[in-house]
Amino acid sequence: MDANDPRRPLLGHVREDRFRRTARKLCGLESWRRRLPITIWLPKYSVECLLRDMIAGITVGLTSIPQGIAYAMVAGLPPQVGLYSSIFPGVVYMLFGSCKDVTVGPTAILAALLAKYVARSPDFAYLAAFLSGCVILLLGVLQLGFLLDFISKPVISGFTTAAALQISAAQLKSLFRISGKSGDTFIDAVVNFFKNIKTVHLWDTVLGISTIVALLLLKKATISTSHTSSAWRVNVASAWLYVVRARNALVVFVASIVAFILYKRDLNPFALTGKIEGGLPHFGPPPFSTVVNNQTLRFDQMLEVFGAEGLVMPLVAILESIAIAKAFAGSNPVDATQEMIAVGACNVLSSFAQSMPATGSFTRTALNHASGVVTPAGSFFKASLVLLSVTLLADAFYFIPRAALAGIIAVAMASIIDFSIVRKLWASSKCELAVWVVTVVVGASAGLEYGIAAGAAADAVRTLAAAARPQLHATLFKIGHQDCLSVSLLGSLSYASAEHVAREVRKHGRARSLVFVLDARMLRNIDIGVAENLISVMTELEKQRHRFLLWNFSPKHQRTFEALQPGIADRFVTGPSIDQHVLGLEVVRNDNPLSTVT
Repeated sequence: MDANDPRRPLLGHVREDRFRRTARKLCGLESWRRRLPITIWLPKYSVECLLRDMIAGITVGLTSIPQGIAYAMVAGLPPQVGLYSSIFPGVVYMLFGSCKDVTVGPTAILAALLAKYVARSPDFAYLAAFLSGCVILLLGVLQLGFLLDFISKPVISGFTTAAALQISAAQLKSLFRISGKSGDTFIDAVVNFFKNIKTVHLWDTVLGISTIVALLLLKKATISTSHTSSAWRVNVASAWLYVVRARNALVVFVASIVAFILYKRDLNPFALTGKIEGGLPHFGPPPFSTVVNNQTLRFDQMLEVFGAEGLVMPLVAILESIAIAKAFAGSNPVDATQEMIAVGACNVLSSFAQSMPATGSFTRTALNHASGVVTPAGSFFKASLVLLSVTLLADAFYFIPRAALAGIIAVAMASIIDFSIVRKLWASSKCELAVWVVTVVVGASAGLEYGIAAGAAADAVRTLAAAARPQLHATLFKIGHQDCLSVSLLGSLSYASAEHVAREVRKHGRARSLVFVLDARMLRNIDIGVAENLISVMTELEKQRHRFLLWNFSPKHQRTFEALQPGIADRFVTGPSIDQHVLGLEVVRNDNPLSTVT
């Protein structure tokens, strides 16, 4: 551009304004407040909000205590680690979380993924929390959340189902108190159960099944009310609703009382949780080295143990949390970047307090929502109750029967298994159903991390197959005395579909003399290889007395064809109807067909 061009100062101002807008967006006070949401809701906090958040937090806390202990045991960690993992992420999420309903803590799926590393050393759990937090934070800061869009619904559903099956099967060992290992996969756990079925303990079995039945009955036991109900009935129904919501804690409490009474009478029919190291955790950096079988593993060697499979944990953590946030946000938008920052910060900071990886929990988030939580402060009250229990009531956890915890986990897993998607996928897309099946089968037989990898690979193959075999809609019709065939070119035709597109057009050339109408109204993009093959087919079929009209191609696509074959320009036609162009064709075939593309 000429230095004297009068537009030059204007363009300079436009660039300067754009720079100012970007700087204001990144560095402005409002931008920083969005990254620390507590600064938005805390100034408007009221006594009513305090009471509602406190009730919700206590209700969720009563569920978090038995679940935290149970999930720590699933991972092979000391029970108190599950409680620590409910305390510190809850406090951090209150500061950085943007969704009032989400409650962060240990989950069964993360515990199952973690178990094989913890089998080497518990230090891997604390390092996994730190590394997962760093990865999630990095994704949030770089705003790379769109990468999660490449994991489809069938893969997520299949992974969740495989995880639920594996975790449920792993509870068979505690539920029936059989000998042997619980198994690293669903298949291993089932095989181990039948291999050691003769070692079943009667009273643990009775307690475990009773726990499951009690939880299911409590879940269904509601007191209905209507506008004509008395105030007494409404109050009772409201009070009973809180009992139902705290059913996990209630069942564990009753089972613990039974175990304690029997213990006082020198009877020990149940396998108990045992001593929990109460009090606060050891604060300090996560372990960057550990000892396994009397050998010291350095940080790089610990990373080798995690390998590429270790990336599944942060991926699953953020998938769970964002999916849950969207599920309970209703019509409100979810700031995925802020959720990634929040969950990442929860894991990084809690790894300094002997915590395992944590993320949003569907069960506890649903309970938080149903309890009427108003702000993320509910997470603080939940964390406070768990902290109180681990510091002052740790001795009481000794008498919690393992079978009762196994029953709680089994019921929780049953609620997240979604087989209804099979019917939906069967009706809508057999290929997506195949992806779901691959994810479930591989996840249940080989391991969860392999399941999600296999599902993603199957999804990629499905996507590539769709790109290589796009659907071309062909319609026969007649205009005057002329037989015509319309072939609709849809979407983006990539180089992978070049042979397929040419073959589909060519196969219709076996019929009597036709006017081929290549309809490009819905064509967004076409690769040069597809265009070359189409021109070759046109040349071939025009020698067989067929004729072609290229209808409503965009100027960009016309230029592509004309660059490949200069004599093709007269085939391009535009307009709302093709009839006039077909009628305008000469009755006698043009003796100068397109020359062959070289």
